[in-house]
Amino acid sequence: MRAAFVETATALLAERDDIAVVLADISVGPFERSGAIAAFPHRVFNVGIREQLMLSVTGGMALEGMRPIAHSYTPFLIERAYEQIKLDLGHQGVGAILVSIGASYDDPGSGRTHAAPEDVSLINALPAWTVYIPGHADEARLLLRDAAERTDKVYIRLDATQNSSAVEHPSRLTTIRSGLSGSPLVIAVGPMLDRVLAAAGDMDVAVAYTAAPLAQSPADLAATMKGDDLIIVEPTTAGTSLGRIAGQLSDRPRRFLGIGVPLGEHRLYGTVADHEAHHGLNATGIRHQITEWLS
Repeated sequence: MRAAFVETATALLAERDDIAVVLADISVGPFERSGAIAAFPHRVFNVGIREQLMLSVTGGMALEGMRPIAHSYTPFLIERAYEQIKLDLGHQGVGAILVSIGASYDDPGSGRTHAAPEDVSLINALPAWTVYIPGHADEARLLLRDAAERTDKVYIRLDATQNSSAVEHPSRLTTIRSGLSGSPLVIAVGPMLDRVLAAAGDMDVAVAYTAAPLAQSPADLAATMKGDDLIIVEPTTAGTSLGRIAGQLSDRPRRFLGIGVPLGEHRLYGTVADHEAHHGLNATGIRHQITEWLS
């Protein structure tokens, strides 16, 4: 997904004079190889390992009418610079695009400094943000272009893991598999789709997909949900989007389950596959959690 992001951002720089990219050392190499830094030296900036400055520069560019893209590793972009996100973008009332790599634990060997399953929860705590969690590189391209056409604040969370194929309209809620009347609905977010489908197997559940769980209207959610049980599987902290989605479906009693990275201090390294197994986020773990909750 990072390669797709760099390629698309470089194309946007060539197409539009109001696009800028602000970096903090991360991905400087890829943008050099894409030719963006040489071609657009006044619109591609590397501020060094100064993430707070990166966001303040981004806010200043937005105040001047630019559509800036700030990019770094997930915890560096969202956690280190959270106050600047809140003030220099949110309080100033300007729009920008934040694009992260690293997801929850794409680099487990680097430890907790590079792990950020809480990032989307932090962004969701601020008003008027749109969050995209693409499940495939082609979706990342599409959603970055969509974000460039908007004027609001957009966070795009890229992941090293992706589904086997892209969904045509990733920001919508798309039914992937229908169940019987009254079947539980499982919403797979971003790169969780392939694992959710493998977990569902022969279970009587419907499966839907979205890269933007909080962008769905109550009507769309209710129309997709045939029964009263809703399970949302996210690559972020468990239950990240569940509260708001539950609030949109308050017309009658329903049951909700959020599956994701459990809260807790995880002092683990190993591989991405090790983390998925430990957190119950591989197909076996997801199936176990769904089966146990439905029983």
